[in-house]
Amino acid sequence: MTLTSLDAAALRSAMNAFAEALSGHREVLNLLNVYPVPDGDTGTNMYMTVESVVSGLGALEDGSDMAAVTGAISHGSLMGARGNSGVILSQILRGLMEVMSGTGKVDGRALADGLAGASAAAYTAVMRPVEGTILTVVRESSTAALSSAGEGGDLLAVAEAARIAGGDALERTPELLPVLAEAGVVDAGGSGFLLLLDALLTAVDGRALPEPPEVSGPVAGSVGDGHPSGQDGTRYEVMYFLEAADDDVPGFKEAWDSLGDSIVVVGGDGIWNCHVHTDDIGAAIEAGIAVGRPHRIRVTDLYEEVEEQTWVREHIEDDGPTDPIDCAVVAVANGDGLRQIFRSLGVRRVVVGGQSMNPSTTDLLEAVEAVPADEVVILPNNGNIIPVAEQVDGQTTKTVRVVPTRGVTEGFASLLEYDPCGTADGNATAMAAAASAVLAGEVTVAVRDAGSEAGAISEGDHLGLSGGKVMVIAGSLFAATTGLFDTVVTDEHELVTLIEGADADEATTASIVSWLEAEHPDLEVETHVGGQPLYPYYLGIE
Repeated sequence: MTLTSLDAAALRSAMNAFAEALSGHREVLNLLNVYPVPDGDTGTNMYMTVESVVSGLGALEDGSDMAAVTGAISHGSLMGARGNSGVILSQILRGLMEVMSGTGKVDGRALADGLAGASAAAYTAVMRPVEGTILTVVRESSTAALSSAGEGGDLLAVAEAARIAGGDALERTPELLPVLAEAGVVDAGGSGFLLLLDALLTAVDGRALPEPPEVSGPVAGSVGDGHPSGQDGTRYEVMYFLEAADDDVPGFKEAWDSLGDSIVVVGGDGIWNCHVHTDDIGAAIEAGIAVGRPHRIRVTDLYEEVEEQTWVREHIEDDGPTDPIDCAVVAVANGDGLRQIFRSLGVRRVVVGGQSMNPSTTDLLEAVEAVPADEVVILPNNGNIIPVAEQVDGQTTKTVRVVPTRGVTEGFASLLEYDPCGTADGNATAMAAAASAVLAGEVTVAVRDAGSEAGAISEGDHLGLSGGKVMVIAGSLFAATTGLFDTVVTDEHELVTLIEGADADEATTASIVSWLEAEHPDLEVETHVGGQPLYPYYLGIE
């Protein structure tokens, strides 16, 4: 039976279907990520955002009206938003619900208007909108929906028009965003948005949700699976590109199916991107050798990533002093050393998070509510967390301001201007000025091949980054770090702060300090043990 309108129950059903689709496609969406540095993946962030929506809907009574359902969806998406992709998705859902909330039932006209509102909200969520992303896909979907509704289209016609136009827009994203074209993929966020339209169509006429491409078995590492809590199941993630005849790939996938789960094999015309979770690394690679040539082989020990897998369920927050103050600071950081430094500088609450570990609005809100102050400043210390932090003020009676720190060294510098007896507005202004005086840098290891202004990047390269750009590509940690210093340090700088991560070692740190003393003798050098994962060094230059 095809519905001519969506009532509250049908809308709840659509959101549950959307969560189901994102859960199944999460790994595939993550694999579309084209950026070479470790960060929160699109599929995971979108899924966690919608899981929060489903949780909120589950708390409603059966028979709740449209206002209650749309309100729960808006609130749940806001509070569960993680990373840029989660924030944009939450804005899409909130824009859609704002229109739907005023209707008893959603017909074709209301859906079209809602998608137009979703597109407008998504664009406002991004300071510098980039075409070739989810923004393009939702905009073109809404344009087609409005056209269909204007021609008298019913709910099914409008939804199908939106899905067809969105699919066409997704296929064109590489034409608009060169980094997608270089990687040979479409935009991950746009792919996730289309699953929302698929879920709406499922609610309208009962059609099946699309199956994840070339996926068999459960997605290992998803929330609730064994790895995060108990380290059950397969241990290793094996990924490689496989040059093989297309006709041989079905047999290859059957061989892999006997070796593990979370199997993703995508491609064609002789080149395939292959991913499996398994306990037998050798057999997984030998299966590829049997049919072709595997290369760019990457093996990850999933058990060693337990902290990254579990933080979303156990968002640890450090308790601080309980004596009341006028204005408190909440900071985001990951690593025992970093948390200790932030506490020593006056931070009352540290939320665990950072690169690849993006806390939600709820995580930050709980920290804000826990500190003994009516006015609070948040230090996100990561560009991907800034838009999430900016949602907190509207969810509390406290006054909350965000200092847009994009790294921990900016966070440290900002705290030199922090006054616990001041106001949130006054502190935010002074702290932001102090943070802007710091030139921040990071050193990490590339997790995938990519292009950059500094040249071609291969998986395993050491990268020096500053201002969100890859500045240096090198073959060693020492070369990347000293190369970054050489690139950004000028005669006007006086102080360098070097924060050592979990993957750094004393010998390399000592060599870097010796190099600085020889090449830049006028610089004062401070070193700290931060213990952060994924980034062997954070740099601060003043």
